[in-house]
Amino acid sequence: MVATSARALRIALVGTRGVPARYGGFETCVEEVGARLVDRGHDVLVYCRGGDEDERPSSYRGMRLVHLPAVRRRSLETLSHTALSVAHQVRHPADAAIVFNAANAALLPVLRARRIPVATHVDGLEWKRAKWGGAGRRYYRTAESLAVRWSDALIADAAGIADYYTAEFGAPTEQIAYGAPLLDGVGDAKLADLGLTSRGYHLVVARFEPENHVELIVEGYRRSGATLPLVVVGSAPYADEYTARVEAAADDRVRLLGGVWDQDLLDQLYAHCLLYVHGHSVGGTNPSLLRAIGAGAPTAAFDVSFNREVLGAAGRWFATPDDVTAAVEDAERDPAGAVARGVELRARAADYDWDTVAEAYEDLCRRLAARAFAGVRRPSGRRRGAGDVLPVRSVQQQAVQGEATT
Repeated sequence: MVATSARALRIALVGTRGVPARYGGFETCVEEVGARLVDRGHDVLVYCRGGDEDERPSSYRGMRLVHLPAVRRRSLETLSHTALSVAHQVRHPADAAIVFNAANAALLPVLRARRIPVATHVDGLEWKRAKWGGAGRRYYRTAESLAVRWSDALIADAAGIADYYTAEFGAPTEQIAYGAPLLDGVGDAKLADLGLTSRGYHLVVARFEPENHVELIVEGYRRSGATLPLVVVGSAPYADEYTARVEAAADDRVRLLGGVWDQDLLDQLYAHCLLYVHGHSVGGTNPSLLRAIGAGAPTAAFDVSFNREVLGAAGRWFATPDDVTAAVEDAERDPAGAVARGVELRARAADYDWDTVAEAYEDLCRRLAARAFAGVRRPSGRRRGAGDVLPVRSVQQQAVQGEATT
């Protein structure tokens, strides 16, 4: 670990929809990490996509907020908002910037020209998402290369993502996972408003996108002899066709709730389901999965390395509708066994601690501000395929290194 002063830093968090977190993993990370960095004495600036005038507070949980517009088209929304955010940074430079989403990598040279040290949180394998056509996929793959070349550091939230950047680019990666809230004593009063009872339903929480496999899950459930309803929470902008497919796959046992923004209700849904079915497959470590295990939800997840990393032996796995059918029927056949697996998963959630995550971000920001990466030659960004494995820093490794140098 590089020795740095303990001075307060100006830290910019760029490239997300902003806070309060109402959408996905990036926003959850920005809120939880940003608030903790404020508590540690830092000046944290978060760029938010402009909403209604009455929804533009100047601060939230101690973070300063800047609201800027975006072009409301799927292919341009993220990049257009980040371009305006980077322009603001040029006029009001931070000591360190964290840019979320490799799609924003084309704008990194502007920050570098202003001598703002920057780390890019590369997220998952965005080019694999079905919503992107050929041009979109080519752009995302190019953006990965640009992020490798122009970032002072890369952040990955899962070992599988870190391994991908090592194998493809020979790029060292800061591996910093998300946190999992440990939900204690969650009541069930709000379930009655939906006609639900504790352990009396199965649950899906996901944006309606093909790589989250909501249609597959609903189809597998429909094939089952389940007597408990399947509650589906989620929607997505620009996804009318896929939403129609999900609706067509459902029968009258499926409850499509749409988006749920009441966090208390959502936590009750996680904490009291008999089975949480998690279909995310390309986005790295997922906050919905972490929140589910923090609530002790028995979980069956799509079988990819990111999900296995989180759930371990207490998870159940699926890849086909028939696998979902079996998981649902098994949970109803042995509810006590399902609940016991949920208890095991809640114990695993303790390994995903937001305080530890925030410490890792603070350490990275201090190294960025101290120009610790200035003399380090970055990889070229050219893809090389599988090759020599370079070191991957994990939060646990950083903690050990911190103890050794203090």
